[in-house]
Amino acid sequence: MRRILEENILRYWLTLEDPNGGFYGEVLSDGTVLTDAPRGEILHARIVWAFAAAGATLHSEEYLGVASRTGKYFLDHFIDPDWGGVFWSVDADGRPLETKKQLYAQGFAIYGLSELYRATGNNAALEAAKTLFGIIERHFADHSNGGYVEALSRDFSPLEDMSLSAHDINADKTMNSHLHILEAYTNLYSVWPDPSLLEALKDLIVILGTRILGPDGHLQLYFHRNWSVLPGAVSYGHDIETSWLLFEAALATRDPRLISRVREWALALGAAGNEGLLPDGSMRYELLPDGTRDDSRQWWVQAETVVGNLWLWKFHGDEDGLGRAEACWAYIRDNLIRPEGEWHWAILPDGKPDLSQPVAGFWKCPYHNTRMCLQVISLGL
Repeated sequence: MRRILEENILRYWLTLEDPNGGFYGEVLSDGTVLTDAPRGEILHARIVWAFAAAGATLHSEEYLGVASRTGKYFLDHFIDPDWGGVFWSVDADGRPLETKKQLYAQGFAIYGLSELYRATGNNAALEAAKTLFGIIERHFADHSNGGYVEALSRDFSPLEDMSLSAHDINADKTMNSHLHILEAYTNLYSVWPDPSLLEALKDLIVILGTRILGPDGHLQLYFHRNWSVLPGAVSYGHDIETSWLLFEAALATRDPRLISRVREWALALGAAGNEGLLPDGSMRYELLPDGTRDDSRQWWVQAETVVGNLWLWKFHGDEDGLGRAEACWAYIRDNLIRPEGEWHWAILPDGKPDLSQPVAGFWKCPYHNTRMCLQVISLGL
């Protein structure tokens, strides 16, 4: 796992660092690097997280150097100097491009910057993460209904189109953004144990378990402001990912009663997510609202399947969890890993790689796969 992390994932990403700062915005499936492509906030925040976390775990000054350089680029170019918060994207020269304030993006900024502080002691990164926490609580929090609105304009005024991506519908609130704010707050709390952050983290945990977790154990994806549910798919990858991130968040609170409550939710989510397992050990992508199944094997879903099942085995006594994790890892090793570096976006139902999608880009980042490797290493396997 360490060899794949270093030789297949991180070494590949090192080739995409722009000597002038930041990382190139997109690489096509044929290996063509689009040096003039727009640069995503999600891409850069995840790169900061990945190299900071890997540098700390593997004691690599090289990786910590990448994290520090990218963190500086991030603070210089993605933080809005006028209104605060982070931009969605910048152009290849680092100038603001899409300036809307997506909740999801604010979360990943906190996730990456708090990890950079943990790994390097970069106080500017911690201060920026703390400021972003305040912005989320001040501008995005829905104090009447609970939770957070999905997106706002640059000046934090209401925004008509709040959709996160072409794959998502325009909803007031989403599972995906709440999940990754949870992840961000958990990480920030580990380096900044502030009482107001703890309160927000506990509230978010309860929202995930009582509003977003459905009665069948699957996550509901989209909501009106009052938490009435909008139609959405079953996302097996998010189910299994949430099963461990939610329990990790509960452990961070050190609240025994909350941990006990969340354990039940984590087990339900793990079982629901594993409904998507296929005979070859991989995990299908989605069950669509019309009842059809998307049996593509998305890269991030497979990575989270490994981690989620390891947590079910190690923390919840699921004896078969380790075997499921190993089977999915074997599928990743034999199908998804590109010999030239990084992973394919997906393997299609016919067994061929999906070459219509980029190897690197706005959503294809060294995050899920790096984290999978680091989880295996940190769990002592």
